[in-house]
Amino acid sequence: MTTNAARPVVGVGYIIHESNSFNAEPTLLEEFRFRQVSDLQSSIEQWSIGHTEAAGFVEGASEAGYDIIPAIHAVATPKGAVESKAFELLCTRLIDGLRAIPHMDGILLALHGAMYTEEFPQADEEIVRRVRRAFGPDIPFVVTHDFHGNISPEIVEMTNVLITYQQCPHLDMRQRGVHAALLMGSILAGEVHPVQALVKPPMLWNLVFQNTYEEPLKSITDASIELELQPGILSVSVAGGYQYNDVPYIGCSVIVVTDDDRERAQREAQRLADLMWERHEMTRLNLPDAETAVREAMQSDSFPVSLFDVGDNVGGGSPGDETTLLHEFLRQQASGWVIALYDPEAVAAAKAAGIDGVFDMPVGGKSISTAGKPAGVKGKVRSLHNGQFIETAVRHGGQRYWNMGHTAVIEEEHSTPDDLNLVVLTTERVCPMSIHQLVSCGIYPERQKILVAKGTVAPRAAYEPVSAKVVLVDTPGTTSVNPKRFQFRRARPGIWELSS
Repeated sequence: MTTNAARPVVGVGYIIHESNSFNAEPTLLEEFRFRQVSDLQSSIEQWSIGHTEAAGFVEGASEAGYDIIPAIHAVATPKGAVESKAFELLCTRLIDGLRAIPHMDGILLALHGAMYTEEFPQADEEIVRRVRRAFGPDIPFVVTHDFHGNISPEIVEMTNVLITYQQCPHLDMRQRGVHAALLMGSILAGEVHPVQALVKPPMLWNLVFQNTYEEPLKSITDASIELELQPGILSVSVAGGYQYNDVPYIGCSVIVVTDDDRERAQREAQRLADLMWERHEMTRLNLPDAETAVREAMQSDSFPVSLFDVGDNVGGGSPGDETTLLHEFLRQQASGWVIALYDPEAVAAAKAAGIDGVFDMPVGGKSISTAGKPAGVKGKVRSLHNGQFIETAVRHGGQRYWNMGHTAVIEEEHSTPDDLNLVVLTTERVCPMSIHQLVSCGIYPERQKILVAKGTVAPRAAYEPVSAKVVLVDTPGTTSVNPKRFQFRRARPGIWELSS
């Protein structure tokens, strides 16, 4: 594929990492997955796969009538701070890739908004700063962010348009990418002249309450979507923020972009921010602990009950091997449960034992940031898998192809044919965005009494359709939803729930 000389050309980049600054394990360069193809046509085809902003950029650019040329596509599973070596390489590849584009008319960039390095706590802001420095103040620059971005005034000032997802679970990533690309087309055509305003309510909107399909956030999200349909309004974003970044601009944000009407942008952003602040008391925590949650799940009138292990939210950067709920299953002699844990050592032991082989060893609790201790599991190796599966539906994150690495399913010794107790052991940390994490291992979720998903809001789209009930559990870990368990040093003063 070659570009059409008569059409505008836009350089595009995609660098996504959600960095948990409370996880002591850094994110290394080798953990980033790069899409590298030999020609432009193949690159565009790769970008079109799935439901991410990257796919949306391709769709929107085609509709708007301009060509795009990819510079970089890099993603790593949420974890600790990105090492400096990796961050510098990402920036270099992005800028070098953009510089290689002849006659570039604009830049579209997908960033998470919560990337963190020790040198640059607001690392996405630093990426934007370097791009602006390299290409000057005049080139149109449109950026997308995850709903969990911690957005700074500086990044808004350096971009023409900054758009976040409007939904959590994130089911609108592709649509927001399309929206960003269409706006870029309108800017290039001289049809709009965007100005934007950012307002940050002085509060932490706790992750537990970031489900945009339920109150107290649903009506605010609905209001933002309705506002975006009004003439003269180009984009409206209400972002929940990410509470596992110790950064100055932690917390929720409202960004309103208008067509050359700065006063209106400020007024509407303030209105939506005021709506959030009016509901801050509705976001106080009241979750059951692990002991209570397991006991009540077993007493439920209908199954399965999905317990969300919020302290080990892999999508929030946790290790994925917390054992608090597993210990409770064993202690309370629960039945019919299934839990997935990251434990390459245990997978190796299961492979050595073989299918139907005896399994007897501690699992989980081995990462340096893990709060809990390993749990002794006895039983047999039920099955072994290569860990690859596909999610065809629109799910949080928009990803289609998944890989857990080599995976073992252990049938715990107290299982019965009707009530299987199963431990899924993986060699890669996997966010539980897809129920096919279980189905691909021969596990029928609807036949289990208790399912465990290591997340808070993101797994809902996958688990709610198969669950009689979803219960968020106040478990410990690097993604505990209780901010009082963490010490914030960089967060600006006066943020409700950090300073209250």
